[in-house]
Amino acid sequence: MSRPIVLVPCCTKLNDGHAFDSVGRKYSAAVAEAAECQPLLVPLGPASSDLGALLEVADGILLPGSLSNVHPSLYGASEPPINENALDPARDGLAIPLIQEAFKRKLPTFAICRGFQELNVALGGTLDQAVHTITGRRDHRERPDVPLDDRFGPAHPVTLTGTLKDWIGKDEIIVNSLHWQGIQRLAPPLAAEAHAEDGLIEAVRGPADHPFFIGVQWHPEWQARSNPVSAALFRRFGDAARAFASHGLAA
Repeated sequence: MSRPIVLVPCCTKLNDGHAFDSVGRKYSAAVAEAAECQPLLVPLGPASSDLGALLEVADGILLPGSLSNVHPSLYGASEPPINENALDPARDGLAIPLIQEAFKRKLPTFAICRGFQELNVALGGTLDQAVHTITGRRDHRERPDVPLDDRFGPAHPVTLTGTLKDWIGKDEIIVNSLHWQGIQRLAPPLAAEAHAEDGLIEAVRGPADHPFFIGVQWHPEWQARSNPVSAALFRRFGDAARAFASHGLAA
């Protein structure tokens, strides 16, 4: 039996002045190894404008994290971007309509970090550009002065509720933290199902009748097979994609 196809939107990366379509290997590896699906990287540019053709072959979507931020104009922010160099309008232009169509079609969708923020914006929510400047919030940014394993290591606890709590089987887990932006106003179709100690929303879920529409602010793709929580999330995502591939919807 063929593996389900999971679309993974690319980011723009510049190398010696040349633009490349790029996805971190850890995301495609998590789809292939932890979810046991076939990742299909979706490049940016004119070819990505035909969403119908893309979605015809898709059994799921993984929205990866990125060093770039969602442009504040997309969620009605009055302030300009904090860092013009940390934007990727091509990624915004692909991911936002892709999320909206996936939501309508009940296509299994798993959103991580930037993808989590895109999920909220695509469905009508807003973001804080710099969470660490908000009174009462902790600094959720990564630590660039430590080895990579430490940057993606445990950073702070989150409290789980709702379906996510049922899936994981715990009230609280420890997650990594490598982000500037965060949810300011939650999109109406989404429910918050995890919070950090400072109150920041760390996970969201779509309506109960959607088979798998989950976003997390942390990075479960890091060591996805060895971390029990990450493995459980990717396994459920893979199962939803397999059900969609077999029946056109999740069982």
